[in-house]
Amino acid sequence: MNEQNTRKPYPTDLTDAEWQRIAPALPERTPRRGRHRVYAYWEMLNAIFAIVRSGCTWRMRPDDVPPWQTVSHSVRFWQRDGTWVRIHAALRTDVRVAAGREAAPSAAILDRQSVTTTENGGRTGLMLATTSTDAHAICWWIPWAWW
Repeated sequence: MNEQNTRKPYPTDLTDAEWQRIAPALPERTPRRGRHRVYAYWEMLNAIFAIVRSGCTWRMRPDDVPPWQTVSHSVRFWQRDGTWVRIHAALRTDVRVAAGREAAPSAAILDRQSVTTTENGGRTGLMLATTSTDAHAICWWIPWAWW
């Protein structure tokens, strides 16, 4: 996994066991489309984890990880193609099995507050969505945060 990289590891870096679990969910490169990858997927994931855990912006990432433009592009691409959802599903299965549960949930629980928005109904029960303009708001791109 880490043959060519000589940088000092960060506490957020993937272990070999974590990498083996996540690697099958990552997209494979199509041989006839696009440029060749310069950075390995595990380098990209380690950079993402370092950025998310430290709370720094893309441009303030450590210098020994891939360029911020490359990492940011990978996050967006993996969000669009469903890679984060696949990783989340695999990790959720592992967590459920480790807790002694079945791999897939068998039921869902909805309470009255999460279903009912208002007694009046109509437009009064709707809330408009807002977007964050923070430069460090990266976590909304990743639907899981297990680190």
